[in-house]
Amino acid sequence: MQFLPKAIAGTLMLTALNASVAQAEQVQIPFNGLTLNGNLELAEDKTLADGVLLLLHGTLAHNEMEIIATLQELIVDAGVSTLSINLSYSIDNRESAMYDCAVPARHTMQDAVAEMEAWQNWLDGQGAGDRWVMGHSRGGNQTSQYTLAHQDKVKGQILLAPATWDYKYTIDGYQKRYGTSVTDLLDKAKTLAPDTMMDGVSVVYCEKSGATAGAMLSYYGNYPNYDTPHVLAQTETPTLVIAGSKDTVVDDLPQKMEGMNKENVELVVIDDADHFFRDLFADEVAEYAVDFIESL
Repeated sequence: MQFLPKAIAGTLMLTALNASVAQAEQVQIPFNGLTLNGNLELAEDKTLADGVLLLLHGTLAHNEMEIIATLQELIVDAGVSTLSINLSYSIDNRESAMYDCAVPARHTMQDAVAEMEAWQNWLDGQGAGDRWVMGHSRGGNQTSQYTLAHQDKVKGQILLAPATWDYKYTIDGYQKRYGTSVTDLLDKAKTLAPDTMMDGVSVVYCEKSGATAGAMLSYYGNYPNYDTPHVLAQTETPTLVIAGSKDTVVDDLPQKMEGMNKENVELVVIDDADHFFRDLFADEVAEYAVDFIESL
C-alpha cells in the first residue's frame, strides 16, 4: 500500500468560483419494478464518452446530502463528470431525503451493489467512456464490493471514510444499542422466507421499525466483505482511500489499512477532518479525487 502524506486544503474552491457546469439533469431508470433516481452533471465541454464518476452516499442517506452535493459540485467544476445515485432502499421513486424509519426495512446491503450495476448498465447504453466510482462511509464499502465483482468495468475507485466491520463488535453493538440479542433474531430469521416481515425489530439506526428476515440477515449476518480493508486485499483495481484523522465513526480505518502492502492501494489521512469532511476538507477530498482520476 502506498501512503500519501497529510495535506493542506486544496485549491478547488477557486476552481468552483470560476467554472460552470455545462449540463445537469435528474435521471430515472427502472430497476426490479422500482424507479431509481440519480443526478447527472456533465463537466464543461465534456460528454459521457469522456468518462464519468459514479458517486454513492452512506447509510440511509441520499444523493443530495451535504457531503455528496458538495463533492459533486467541486469535482464537476474541476472537469470530471459525475452521476450521484440515490439508493432506493426498496422504495419506488425515493426522494432525496434521509430514510424514514417509520417505513419497515425491506432493503439489504446487497441491493446497493445491484443498483450500482443497474446504473453502470444504463451508462453503457448512453455510450459512457471510462468509469470511476466513489462512495462514502457504508457506501464506500458497498462501492468496494461492487468494484471487486466488476473489476473489468471500473478504472479506479475512491473510498471516502469507508466502513470497517467486525462481527463480534456488530453483535455486541446491537445488544448495547437495543437491549436485545440480535443472534436470537437471526436464528429466527433463518427459519423464515426472506420477504417475511419481522414486526417490531430494530435495524441499523431505526428502532422497532420492523424488517424483513432478509434485511436482518443481510445487515447482521457474518459477512467479512463488510470490512473494506478485507475487500481491498482481494482487489487489483487502482484504489484511493481517504480517511479523516478525527473520524469517530470509522476510527479504526487507518490502523486496519496499515498492514496492507499493495501497490494499487493508496491511503490519505486528512488532518482534523471528521467523518463528513465539511467545508475546506471537502475541497481537499475533491482535489485528491480529481488528481487520482487524472493519474489513471
